[in-house]
Amino acid sequence: MGERIGFISTRFAGTDGVSLESAKWAQLLWDYEHISFWYAGLLDRSPDISMCIPEAHFSHPENIWINSQLWGEYNRTPEVTKRIAKMAEYIKGTLYDFVHKFDITILVLQNALTIPMHVPLGVALTEFICETRIPAIAHHHDFYWERTRFLLNAASDYLEMAFPPRNSDIQHVVINETAREELSWRKGVSALLVPNVFDFESPAPKIDNYSKDIKREIGLKEDDVMILQPTRIVARKGIEHAIKLVQMLGDKKYKLVISHDAGDEGYEYQDMLRELARESNVDIRFIATRIGERRQLDTEGRKIYTLWDLYPHADLVTYPSLYEGFGNAFLEAIYFRVPIIVNRYSIFARDIEPLGFKLPVIDGFVTKKVVAEVRKLIEDKAYCKKITEHDYEIATRYYSYSVLRRKLRTLITNITGLERL
Repeated sequence: MGERIGFISTRFAGTDGVSLESAKWAQLLWDYEHISFWYAGLLDRSPDISMCIPEAHFSHPENIWINSQLWGEYNRTPEVTKRIAKMAEYIKGTLYDFVHKFDITILVLQNALTIPMHVPLGVALTEFICETRIPAIAHHHDFYWERTRFLLNAASDYLEMAFPPRNSDIQHVVINETAREELSWRKGVSALLVPNVFDFESPAPKIDNYSKDIKREIGLKEDDVMILQPTRIVARKGIEHAIKLVQMLGDKKYKLVISHDAGDEGYEYQDMLRELARESNVDIRFIATRIGERRQLDTEGRKIYTLWDLYPHADLVTYPSLYEGFGNAFLEAIYFRVPIIVNRYSIFARDIEPLGFKLPVIDGFVTKKVVAEVRKLIEDKAYCKKITEHDYEIATRYYSYSVLRRKLRTLITNITGLERL
């Protein structure tokens, strides 16, 4: 008899890392007859197996007001404390409802006790676990101490209490070695390292009748070289390095395509990139309006493509991030056998690079040597195939679903005391 597992977060919808990794966990748990249920403030899961509580979403108006009083502030008023307690108490009641409705036996807390974007939810979860002693797995993607916006705050007591809590009923999981060390040092808590994974045992989707016209639809010619930046437009993605790379390649046929929008972090960085590309004489295409979570038509009758429709058309993926908790786009490029250039962000340098990947790497700036390597990967198809096949084999060994299956077996065993996977 399998477990009934309740996934909890602020959001399970779209293509963010938390939503994607949670779906992979649920898929593999289902293979062993563990049934997953979902609780969040924003959901794209079936209502039959989920509970949507709008107050649990980080963009709920009350939570936005609370955040405005906590971050970047030295002092907290009694009114803020009162409203946090009131919201946490309400959310805790809905957690009781969720566990009762679906007869949940294990909780999987996805980043909800990690980054304090929703303090009342973290407080509610911590109190709920203390009151019920329900077994819980806390899957941590990015901690508050990794983000400068949380360093100045009026919430030190909440951070100590709930992000994450010290609780023997919680099995902690992190996605990189640095996070495991920091968690141990800051909280005295041990954690299991579970990297992000991909289904490398299954072949990647290929170009089909729907996606074959992407290049024409985004204004490229068939012989243009598509250099894909498959990320949101935020400063930590280091997209200015991708512009510099294309400039140094020095050929009009190289086009830089950025798949995602700037989102809720403002458009100043995107405006800067646009101006930098103009000054550098780089053809840059922002195509977020043509990329969605699923294939469909927009209001003008134009095709909306998915990110996975883009990858098979790409000749190179740029991933010059300054910081990543892990790096899903890195695995996606390897999965689609597209050559990729990576900046040596700390997690890549420590956890990924030593595994033996053969790909061009920049260390804070683009060199002529790197440009020559990129040009060879794009123009020498035999060499490109050799490199991408090698990297695919490495990724299969360390980041495949079989790796996650072994890790989940350990987690469920640890949390229940019984070998049930």
